[in-house]
Amino acid sequence: MGDPAGIGPEIGAKAMARKQIYSLCNPLIVGDANAMKQAVQIADVDINVRSIPEVSKAKFEYGTIDVFDLKNVEIAQLEHGKLSAMAGNAAFEAVKKVIELALEKRIDATVTGPINKEAINLAGYHFPGHTEIYAHFTGTKDFAMLLVSGNLRVIHVSTHVSLRQACDMVKKDRVLKVIQLLNDGCKQFGIEMPRIGVAGLNPHASDGGLFGWEEEKEIIPAIEQARAMGIDVEGPLPPDILFPKAKGGYFDGCVAMYHDQGHIPFKFEEFKWNNEQGKMASIRGINMTLGIPIIRVSVDHGTAFEIAGKGIANPQSLIQAIKYAAKIAANKKLSNSVD
Repeated sequence: MGDPAGIGPEIGAKAMARKQIYSLCNPLIVGDANAMKQAVQIADVDINVRSIPEVSKAKFEYGTIDVFDLKNVEIAQLEHGKLSAMAGNAAFEAVKKVIELALEKRIDATVTGPINKEAINLAGYHFPGHTEIYAHFTGTKDFAMLLVSGNLRVIHVSTHVSLRQACDMVKKDRVLKVIQLLNDGCKQFGIEMPRIGVAGLNPHASDGGLFGWEEEKEIIPAIEQARAMGIDVEGPLPPDILFPKAKGGYFDGCVAMYHDQGHIPFKFEEFKWNNEQGKMASIRGINMTLGIPIIRVSVDHGTAFEIAGKGIANPQSLIQAIKYAAKIAANKKLSNSVD
């Protein structure tokens, strides 16, 4: 469901109001049923909300949202667009529950609505984001975030750390692992031999050492080892060259060295702001966590507190996330049946 003070419940209601979702999968929202009832009113959609105590009680019928009800939101205390420990706790408990359900194989895939990092920290859970929560509760050491929209796929060597820490994390072993994760991730989408491009860390990918040493000492050795393993990979390339080529289809996936290096070009292409309407006209793209033993796909935007409760949130990214999760789950089942 995401943070109940944000747009997560609203976009969840709008997504579940589309009959197409029920043809793709059996959707179940994990969160608070009363918060979802309120979200249905905000979204102005003609659907019902049904509280259930366990997955086996779900009916998966279009027109009614099955909510695995955690009963952890006091509606009278909920303020849209406001940080609170209550909302942070509700968001965290929902994420933890879907991880448990997936590990127990009671569900096939998980799709996460937006959480607010400050709110979950107010609630006493000190994680920088979804990716790290999933890694912790699945016991995963090597993992990474992947952004996806169409043929643009961007993975990160580091995400939710300071820029100073991000530079320190550019090490050969980590860069190599992220290249491997991207290669495997692209194959999940049916790309048999992915072509991968790797960004440099420094301006102009250091211009042969003029602007830094990380390319020569850490990134290039990782690329060379990946090639020796049979991976089709190029780089390090200046990001302003890498991403336009990837958008044009030359690369199947890109490795960014840190959060903003990957997020800015991705969102510049996939998010479109309508200034006259004062809202996003288009929000394309999702993110995935690679390396973990369960399927996790998410919206690629935040809680949008500035528009929460107004009924104008765009569900496009969530709908894409559900489609990707359903496709990956189906491919996984097919692969397991063949094996």
